[in-house]
Amino acid sequence: MKTLAKIFLVMILGVSLLQGAAFSKDAKYRNIKVHITANKPVTSGSNTFVFTITKQGEALHDTQVAIKAFMPAMPGMPAMESRTDAQDLGNGTYKATLNMAMSGTWQLHIFITPKSGKKSRVKTSINF
Repeated sequence: MKTLAKIFLVMILGVSLLQGAAFSKDAKYRNIKVHITANKPVTSGSNTFVFTITKQGEALHDTQVAIKAFMPAMPGMPAMESRTDAQDLGNGTYKATLNMAMSGTWQLHIFITPKSGKKSRVKTSINF
């Protein structure tokens, strides 16, 4: 009986740790790939994300990156939006803090504007 209780306890702890894992997601548009990470699970309120952006496998440098997270209006609830410019951390890595007012599915648009070349928009979603 003690062995069964130990197995049950280990299973509960394992599931709890999986739920607390950090956030990671990949998004892509044509030859641009964005790897999105967060040090903690996404929650309601302020969330800090790190975006690693590559084009044809090469890190994008000297690029302006703006982020827009939004949830469309639904019956009985207005639309919600959070916008920010990402901070360049170097080597194709950018950091941004977004305020997501409530849980649910948020659309995420990443606007990438290089010093030379065409502006791109990578779209994905985050559900929490």
